[in-house]
Amino acid sequence: MPVALAQDPSEESRAGQIAKAQAEKAAKMQPYKLNRAEEFVDQVEDLLLTGNFKWHPFFQSAYRGGGFTLGAGYRHPVGDYQSLDMRGSWTFLGYKRLEAEYLVPRLFNRRGFLSVIGGWREATQVGFFGFGTGNTSKDDEVNYSFRQPYLTTTLQVRPFQRLLMLGGGFELTRWEQRPGKGDAPSVEEVYTPATLPGLGASPTYLHYSGTVALDSRQSPGYAKSGGYYGVTGHSYTDPDNIHGFQQVDYEAIQHVPILRDTWVLSLRGRVETTFTRGNQIIPFFMLPSLGGGSDLRGFTSWRFRDRNSLVMSAEWRVLANRFLDMAVFYDAGKVTSRRSEINFARLKSDAGLGFRFHGPFSTPLRIDFAKSNEGFQIVFSANAAF
Repeated sequence: MPVALAQDPSEESRAGQIAKAQAEKAAKMQPYKLNRAEEFVDQVEDLLLTGNFKWHPFFQSAYRGGGFTLGAGYRHPVGDYQSLDMRGSWTFLGYKRLEAEYLVPRLFNRRGFLSVIGGWREATQVGFFGFGTGNTSKDDEVNYSFRQPYLTTTLQVRPFQRLLMLGGGFELTRWEQRPGKGDAPSVEEVYTPATLPGLGASPTYLHYSGTVALDSRQSPGYAKSGGYYGVTGHSYTDPDNIHGFQQVDYEAIQHVPILRDTWVLSLRGRVETTFTRGNQIIPFFMLPSLGGGSDLRGFTSWRFRDRNSLVMSAEWRVLANRFLDMAVFYDAGKVTSRRSEINFARLKSDAGLGFRFHGPFSTPLRIDFAKSNEGFQIVFSANAAF
């Protein structure tokens, strides 16, 4: 018959002391109180990132290459999960942008997204360096400007809530190409309509687009995992049937989390191809381009232009805290006059270091420092690189 062993009084005493200490600690516990510095950071993050404020900053320039941007917007709810956002921006180079967006982010039982934007923008000194990647120099720069009113409608639908994404868009816009400002010569001082297609043109476009993609990212504005693999077709119809053309874009993006998302390896490849029919001419300012922004960041904005383009990028992101990532990146790409020349030969490349101020779903401020064989560039952007 088993015999019960008596409990050591010292063990009972120790257990009682532990229980008493835990009870006293629980009675004194209080929620963590932020210090002043932490409260300030939370307020800034709420303003810049979460979108909880009706008044909000707006850092998107009228056009790439405009430099550091200042702007603000006012977001007003107009129904359940619907809003009207009126905003504007300005840069020190005189780039201007005014627009209003009607946004419905939860259509079709949260499977759809609708955006309608009406606006006007002006860019005062957009660079043009000639055509091709290997036969132009940054010393060949000339500038042009343009003004553009636009009305854009975009609809995205996820039929099965996840992965498959279908998108469609319609845009009515008019491009008014004008003489450029700045230190470089204006484009009409160097070229003529006979030597530069579209010089001085003001085409009106009916722009239709359609996208089919597999998208497993949490958000295109900021993602630490998932991927995007899509094809987008564009049709630019000119009522005069002179400057119309078609374009097909292929893009692949993959984010690979490492060490529980503290590191992220992000990879992107994109190809843009254009097509014309009969005697149609693509204006020089509508051609695919690389340089600055989110592609070849170590080169001047719009540095390379031609009928087709290829760009590849890799980023190694380190999550410094909940709203700041640091990244080391590398870009390579080129433009070509013929689709058969889209390959990995004679690519232009750059490398650099960047900082991303982000929220859970967006990147309202990105700063990249990039170096190429043509010099050093600083990029300010209100979007994720990819």
